[in-house]
Amino acid sequence: MPTVLFLNACLREEQSRSLRLARCFLDRYTALHPEDTIIERNLGRERIEPLYADTFAAQEALLEAGKTDDPVFALSHQFTSADKLVIAAPFWEQSFPSVLRIYFERISGKNLTFYYDADGVSHGLSRAKKCLFLTTRGGYFNTPETQWLEMGANQLKAICHGLHIPEFRCISADGLDIITNDVEQIMAEALERCVEEAEQF
Repeated sequence: MPTVLFLNACLREEQSRSLRLARCFLDRYTALHPEDTIIERNLGRERIEPLYADTFAAQEALLEAGKTDDPVFALSHQFTSADKLVIAAPFWEQSFPSVLRIYFERISGKNLTFYYDADGVSHGLSRAKKCLFLTTRGGYFNTPETQWLEMGANQLKAICHGLHIPEFRCISADGLDIITNDVEQIMAEALERCVEEAEQF
């Protein structure tokens, strides 16, 4: 059965508005696809260790030796075996919480998430064909004038491109910290988009 890997980088947990979007999407998706398996990784709780000089050297030595079955690469194998990818993270410091970046640094590697053919061309090893990113932002970062300031969705789109995941989609609720805005209306519209996306994801 298809597997959906849900990367939860919402550090406010159930108080997170980004997680509220994700729960809405996943509830509707599960209702439509009860046979699918949803695997959630709560990155804020798991405390995945960043790569340091020693851990990076150890990981590279294992890869050079072809030991891709080492337990240290369990996250990588789980990632590449997923059929669909869902990510929820708020807009922090022009991007997203560092736990999500750490996750991608830890899973990525030659002959883990990609490989080079005889001509030196990179090919992805992920089965996933779709990635959905769910996020909330205090201001407006989806206009031509401000989009360059948004490095969360743009970075994830680039990561998906590098991992050869062909379809990247983003649902965002913007302007939530502007006091003159109707926050619940903005969220309601984003939640509706989540339901609609679940019906075609």
